[in-house]
Amino acid sequence: MVSLEPQGLAERPINLAEYIDHTLLLPMVTPEEIEEGCEIALRYGFPTFCVPPCYVRRVVERLHGSPVRVSTVVGFPLGTNTAEVKLYEAQLAVEQGCQELDVRINLAWLKAGDLDRLHAEIAEIVEETGVCVKAILETAQLTDEEKKLAAEICMDAGAAFLMTSTGWMGGATLADVQLLAQLSRGRVGVKASGGIRTLAQAEAMIAAGATRIGTSWGLELMQELRAREAGRA
Repeated sequence: MVSLEPQGLAERPINLAEYIDHTLLLPMVTPEEIEEGCEIALRYGFPTFCVPPCYVRRVVERLHGSPVRVSTVVGFPLGTNTAEVKLYEAQLAVEQGCQELDVRINLAWLKAGDLDRLHAEIAEIVEETGVCVKAILETAQLTDEEKKLAAEICMDAGAAFLMTSTGWMGGATLADVQLLAQLSRGRVGVKASGGIRTLAQAEAMIAAGATRIGTSWGLELMQELRAREAGRA
């Protein structure tokens, strides 16, 4: 088990901003909050800004020409939409300029052993969109054996990241991040998401093997980092 203390990070400085997928996915998020989220992502140079599908076109236009990529969710948060609906949702988002997709896998298929359908759904989205697909496993709802099975299926289907959680049914844990990092063996990225609100949590997740941090607390994390750095000066 990795400690919540960011061991080794003082000796190996990281650029925290490069890990953060800034996220605003609450159903009541307003256009004003989305605009503020764009400004935050631009200010700190986050890799992506993840927004609800209804805001993709707006955010693509706002971030056009910047290094910040636009991300959205597919089949969120339950994952039980039909495969056809998920594919259409993914294709529409990409047509509107979305560059990364966080796709919730169908846990019902996983738990029922309908593994071919689970694989086919992710593989088709990967093939038909051609963008970075992060498979949301919802690890808090799975046994370790199910986590391993889901990870292998999603990697084989072409997912670029294994993602812990939507944040709606439990969040990321250090143990799950470690497990996904071990399973991926560097073949794909690992995105820790759900409940990451402090600098200590974010750094511990990175130390455990996360290559992305999904959080709506990107601003607060960067402010906490700056305050810590100022205190050391």
